[in-house]
Amino acid sequence: MRKINFTKMVAAGNDFVVIKDKISGNLPLLARRMCDRKFGIGADGLLLLSKCKNADFRMRIFNADGSEAEMCGNGARCAALFSAKKENKMLTLAGIVDAEVSGSRVKIRITSPKCVRLDIPLMVNGRKIKVNFINTGVPHAVIFVSGLEDISVGQIGRLIRFHREFAPAGTNVNFVETGKNNLIRVRTYERGVEGETLACGTGSTASALIFALKNNSDNLVKVFTQSGEILKVYFQNIHGLLKNVWLEGGAKIVYKGEYYV
Repeated sequence: MRKINFTKMVAAGNDFVVIKDKISGNLPLLARRMCDRKFGIGADGLLLLSKCKNADFRMRIFNADGSEAEMCGNGARCAALFSAKKENKMLTLAGIVDAEVSGSRVKIRITSPKCVRLDIPLMVNGRKIKVNFINTGVPHAVIFVSGLEDISVGQIGRLIRFHREFAPAGTNVNFVETGKNNLIRVRTYERGVEGETLACGTGSTASALIFALKNNSDNLVKVFTQSGEILKVYFQNIHGLLKNVWLEGGAKIVYKGEYYV
């Protein structure tokens, strides 16, 4: 058997297995096994960190189902904390991500959002609903609802995640309830996990930015996640053009260990 050293980390309820050692072989299979909550370590995703010429390090993200993601907001915040540097740049499939670390608080600059589409009419379960779309490193659908606690995130989220409107890549799905003082509450169905997670960094960012566009908000939106933690999304909204987007929240190391392949 081969031994792999790992670190278990969590940010806003999103948990990750982090590996710095150089790993080869069937990485999707390794991710599925390590992220399995019964027969493995258990996590929403696997983060592989390695040396890189164009940044301080490279981060690859594998979801719990073995698929590789372009970007993960909470994963990137964990990676930044793991690096033990106050400032760094990490290379992802979505581009370069800047990070700032202050104690257990980690702030990352999200790559410029793109592909914004508002009020897309969709037929879901025989009902016409309006869905918004934005790519914050990975694709996200954003739906505003009332009675967030009563929403069947797993069932409805899966239907939208695989809807032909978003084929072939599919999309993550965020259900958003608005509050006062630029506070929103979000529940997310994550592509690759194929279920609801306690938080999603890029999903919180996507939800905040769509809220800002619809309400002409600028500077800051606070996001109350299913884990109970509030994430902060900073940005500039210049006549509907979203720039300089940052995501901030806590992150921590849970434990370290050895995994045997």
